[in-house]
This record gives sequence, structure tokens and C-alpha cells, in this order.
Amino acid sequence: MRLHRVPAASRTAVRAVAALALLTGCGAAGELRSAGDAPSAVEPRSLWPELPPASAAPYDYGEGETARIPGIRVPGGDVRRLDPVAVAQAELKAETDRDSGLDELPDATVRKVEACRTAPDDCPVLAPYHRDLTGDGRDDLVLGIRMPDRQLAVRVYMPDGDRLIRIMSTYDAVISVELAGRDVIMRAPSVMPGYEYRTAWSWDGRQRAMLPTRDEILRTPEHRKAPEPRRTPHPKPKPTPTPTPAPGGSARPSAGPR
Repeated sequence: MRLHRVPAASRTAVRAVAALALLTGCGAAGELRSAGDAPSAVEPRSLWPELPPASAAPYDYGEGETARIPGIRVPGGDVRRLDPVAVAQAELKAETDRDSGLDELPDATVRKVEACRTAPDDCPVLAPYHRDLTGDGRDDLVLGIRMPDRQLAVRVYMPDGDRLIRIMSTYDAVISVELAGRDVIMRAPSVMPGYEYRTAWSWDGRQRAMLPTRDEILRTPEHRKAPEPRRTPHPKPKPTPTPTPAPGGSARPSAGPR
């Protein structure tokens, strides 16, 4: 899918109509109504300004890490012609531009990727998707690789001439992965019931990589909430027959079925 961009002139006209609608409100045509007082802008306040700023990141999350995939050629820059298994296998030998260690797959997953040709039913490489995520007019390749504990590694590759460059590598225990416009959106469960993490990865032309541009914790949508467990009603116990006094004053239970 391609984005439909609105021409600048049309955007200006839309803004003018929207501004007029705000001025007129819901009154009759030509009648002006106030929308009320606008809230005052509050300037951000810097806390603890005496603290020295950090000069280096404390952790490396692997964002912005890229790699050229060795042995893979992209005929005509068309990633749709690539074999996803061949790409996943070639990536095992790729050298990243910096080593965060986050692009490595577990040993068990590596063995399954290497055996995809001989054991296709156990191959962890999922069906590929294609979308122009960089805005250069050419489709990019999105791959998913299943990992233990229901985790998923997500990779994005872009054609660079006849070469293939990996521009995103991450993994998580995902609820879902979505393509929205030029973003890759990953949802992951939270330790708080009723909430989930939502991370949007977007192309950054300066870094020439997909970066996590939005990372949020949100309430889980109603349609994805797990239903409440249904309680099975326990049957009421049958009343025990009251013993009938026998002649002589002693009580004995009636004989049941044998």
C-alpha cells in the first residue's frame, strides 16, 4: 500500500475551512459564536537544573543498528523476489555496524533456521510482508522469526542498489505486530492487568534506520480483553434420608441399593 499525500494547496484550504468551523461553532450559517476561553500556555519548568547532563547512554537497546546481509542480491531493487528463508539464513553471518548483541538469535532458533530446507514444518521463519517504510518509493521486506517462550524477532530490510541492508532488529513477547502507514507497531503485554505496551518504529533518514519513535503503555482495547472466567455452579448436595426409628427405640439407616 502507498500513502496518499494531500497537495499543499488542498491542505491550506482544509485548514481554512477548519478554522472557520471553529469560529462559527454549531450556530446557523453566518452566526459567530465564541468557543470559550483558550487555556493559558504553561512554560515547562526545569527540575534540578544544577544536575550535570549525562554524556553517554547507560544502556544500548540496539536502536539504529544496521547490517548488510552477505550473499544476498536484490535484482532490480525488488525485495518481493527474495526468498525469506535465504535472507534469514544469510543474516546469521551478517556483521552489524556496531555490536549491541540484541540482533543475535538463541542457539535453538539458529539451528531451526539453518534446518529450514530439511525440516520445513519446524522452520521459525514466518511469511514475509512488503511495504515502503522508508518513503523512497520501493517496498521493504518485513520478516518475523519465532523464538522460544512465544517471543518474536522482527526484522526489516531495505534494498540499497543490488544489496540488502537490515534497518531494524528487535524482539519481544508480542500481542500483535502491525503495519500502519510507514510505521511498524508492536504490542506487548504489561505486568499490569488491563494494560499493554505499544512501540512504533519509524524510518529516520539521518540515521538511515528504523527507530522506536513512540513507546507507550496503554489500556488494553475492550475487544482484546480476556473474558472473565465463568464459574461452574456446584450441584447442591442431595439431602441425606432421615433414619426411621425401628421398633424398640433404636434408629438404623434404611438399606440402600446394592
